[in-house]
Amino acid sequence: MSSDRNTVTDEPHASTSNGPRDVNLKANGEHVIKVQPLKRSEMQDLGTQEVQHGIYGSMLQALGSCIGLFGAVPCCPCPNPFREVQQGSVGLVSRFGKFYKAVDPGLVQVNVCTESLRVVDVKIQISPIGRQKVITRDNVDVEIDSVIYFQIMSPYRAAFGISDLRQALIERAQTTLRHVVGARMVQSVVTEREAIAFEIAEIVGDVADKWGVAIEGILIKDIIFSPEVSASLSSAAQQKRIGESKVIAARAEVDAARLMRQAADILASPAAMQIRQLEALQTMAKSANSKVVFVPMQLQSDVIGKVSSQYDPSGSGKGVLHDESGEGMGSSVTQAGLLNSVSEV
Repeated sequence: MSSDRNTVTDEPHASTSNGPRDVNLKANGEHVIKVQPLKRSEMQDLGTQEVQHGIYGSMLQALGSCIGLFGAVPCCPCPNPFREVQQGSVGLVSRFGKFYKAVDPGLVQVNVCTESLRVVDVKIQISPIGRQKVITRDNVDVEIDSVIYFQIMSPYRAAFGISDLRQALIERAQTTLRHVVGARMVQSVVTEREAIAFEIAEIVGDVADKWGVAIEGILIKDIIFSPEVSASLSSAAQQKRIGESKVIAARAEVDAARLMRQAADILASPAAMQIRQLEALQTMAKSANSKVVFVPMQLQSDVIGKVSSQYDPSGSGKGVLHDESGEGMGSSVTQAGLLNSVSEV
């Protein structure tokens, strides 16, 4: 938008730039803030015809220029026509109460009599929504504490389109928070905190876009329950943990039984039986007042074979286990001449 003293046209305003320097900044990944007003159809009606200020307006313009000329001199009591726009902000200049142009950060000169400068912060801003008491769908009272992150994308809309932007965003976020949380069960509110915040940000963002604001996100800081509800939720969680522990214990018993079955199959082998026999002999040797005679394994097998053949001609060995005299294995081994075999060894 370009403008002279008395006219306002639809030509786009050429922002301050340094030609090749701006190209180098963009190539290096540095972006200069260039926020321009919207096109005429999106702005308030400024009038497409020439704006006649008349003789009075022209006199004020000339007077302001003269006063500003003297005000630029240091230590002069006249108003200084230069204003500062900080980095991260955009200046909106109004002439005779109507929007005139947007300026980037830096030193800006305005007419002290006819123009005014309004600075709009375009950085990401944080505003607490406040603790809200909400009733969920299952009639449980909860208090939710949250914050909203937003950024002004259109300074013109934010400055001239709404009277109190921050308060409007807070009120809209509070209403949406009650609506979204009220449609959910209390368990869903606890477990789906991020989904709730995302849904609220989407709803508020659609409305805030008309105000020239982009919603960066909404963060739910805390969910507070009454003591009764807290006790109920804790009990439910405890019962769930108890059930999970029972399932884990049952699975452990099944695994233990499977391992014991495998161990029994392994211990039933001849090699394992010999190892257990050696362990038994070691235990017997440690006891007091005991005499132990170590007999080779092969010799014991031969002796048992002789006893079996003596009492069972068929060689099945059943006579040793089922001796009619009742003397058992010890008497049978003695009768077969076990001591003679040992002396031979």
